[in-house]
Amino acid sequence: MYTILTDSCSDLNPEIVSRFDHLEILPLSYTLSGVTSMKPFDNDETVRTFYDKLRAGESCTTAQVSPGEFYEAYKAHAAAGEPILCVHFSSALSGTYASACMAREMVLEEYPDAVIEVVDTLGASAGEGLMVYDVLKNREDGMSLADNAAWLRERMQTYAHWFTVDDLHFLKRGGRCSPSAAFFGSMLNIKPVLHVDSEGRLIARSKVRGRRQALKAIADKFGELGGSPDQTIFISHGDCRADAEYVKKVLVDSYGCDPEKIVLSVIGPVIGSHSGPGTVALFFRGRDRG
Repeated sequence: MYTILTDSCSDLNPEIVSRFDHLEILPLSYTLSGVTSMKPFDNDETVRTFYDKLRAGESCTTAQVSPGEFYEAYKAHAAAGEPILCVHFSSALSGTYASACMAREMVLEEYPDAVIEVVDTLGASAGEGLMVYDVLKNREDGMSLADNAAWLRERMQTYAHWFTVDDLHFLKRGGRCSPSAAFFGSMLNIKPVLHVDSEGRLIARSKVRGRRQALKAIADKFGELGGSPDQTIFISHGDCRADAEYVKKVLVDSYGCDPEKIVLSVIGPVIGSHSGPGTVALFFRGRDRG
């Protein structure tokens, strides 16, 4: 049995995490109200508290997993003779993948026979998480580590990441839109539709008038990109479950998706600090990322 190792930007649903053995998640850190933490959300109250602070105007900063932290994690598995498949946050959005590669080389100098496969998902949030889930299922079905890594790399560009945000000021803070666009967009109730492209970058694709239309627009990407209705689909949200449920309803009613295979999760504190409260994101496999 090999271990599958990922980072906390994968925003995996806790029920999925508890379901699989030999799954390890390395945390990125975040600092809010002067307190630095690596803890994920424990319950609904901690979710509300975190996002309410963002709504009130507090800023949250984040830090990637360091090469040293990766080194210690990888070394522990190498010393025990345990192979690992590492599935990480987009290299275009964070230095996490670069740190992982650096740590791998350091460990291999000490343990040249160690098996450490590192995959750059070019993905984020529960889109990265969906890839982790799929390789966990592949391992459960008996797929070898090498075949699993190759399987993911071959299909990586089919994992579509589409989302909308409720407040453009969070994207402005992260440099994703100009201050004037954020101001006038908020005044005119303009909601952006964005995705993570084939190079792992966050790209604004269109603008929609009104929240409900933006939610429907991301749901309709499922049909536009030829999503199969019997697949597992992830929807994540920034403390706005009712909106995520609406996207789920559109998928079920309009595209015949199996509601039992649509998994909802909360956007964790690291991704959430940049996307803000009210973000809703849809992740599925289509012809390509769109």
